[in-house]
Amino acid sequence: MVDLFLDRVLMKNNKDQDELDTEREIVMRLQNRILMLFFASAACESCQQFAPTLSDFFKRLTDESYVDRSAQLVLLYISLDESEEQQESFLKELPKRCLFLAYEDPYRRELEAMFNVEELPTVVVLRPDCSILIENAVEEILDLGTDCYRNWQEASELIDRSFMISDDFEQKSMRSFTDPVRRLKYKVEDERKKKKKEKKKHRGWGGGGDDDAEVEKEGGGAPF
Repeated sequence: MVDLFLDRVLMKNNKDQDELDTEREIVMRLQNRILMLFFASAACESCQQFAPTLSDFFKRLTDESYVDRSAQLVLLYISLDESEEQQESFLKELPKRCLFLAYEDPYRRELEAMFNVEELPTVVVLRPDCSILIENAVEEILDLGTDCYRNWQEASELIDRSFMISDDFEQKSMRSFTDPVRRLKYKVEDERKKKKKEKKKHRGWGGGGDDDAEVEKEGGGAPF
C-alpha cells in the first residue's frame, strides 16, 4: 500500500491541511495498516447520505474517545468533485484524521481508473500488501458497522503493533523504501513476464524449437 503513495503528497483533513510529503512520514502513516480509499463527490446525493455513516464508522475505530487503542486503519478521500470548492465542502463532512489528495493532483483520476470505480460512493479496502480486500465495502459498512474491521483484520493478517518494539517497527517500515513490487500498477507487466518465462521453458523442453534449429544450422548437425 505504501508504494502507491511514496511519490505523492497526502493532505491531512485538519484546520491547516498539513502535508505528508516525505517517505518517512508516509511510511509511518500507512505501513501495516488497512487502507480505505473513499471515492465520492459532493454532487452525489448517495455520497452525501453515506458520508456521516462512514465518518462515524471510522471515528469509532480510531478515536480514543471510543476505543482504548486506535485501529490500524486509514481513510483516504479520493475526490471526484468537479471543483475545488466542492471538495473542500465535502471534506467538512469527513473526520479530521482522514487524509486526501489535493484537488490539482491528477493521481485522483489515475486511482479511479486503477480500481475500476464505476459507481459512487465506493470504498475500496486494501490490505497492507496493496492487494484488494474488498472492491466496494459500502454495503458491508452499512450492514455490519464496525464489526467489518475485525473481519478485515483477520483477512489481512495484520501484525499487531502492541507486540512490536519501536526499533522492529522502524526496520519493517524502512524495508518498503526499496520494495520493487507495485502490485496494482504493474500487474499487466508481471503477467507478460510470466508468459515469456513459460515460452522459454517450452522451448527448452520441446527439443526442436527455434533455438535448436539455430544450433543445427551453425553446427551442421543436431545439438549435443
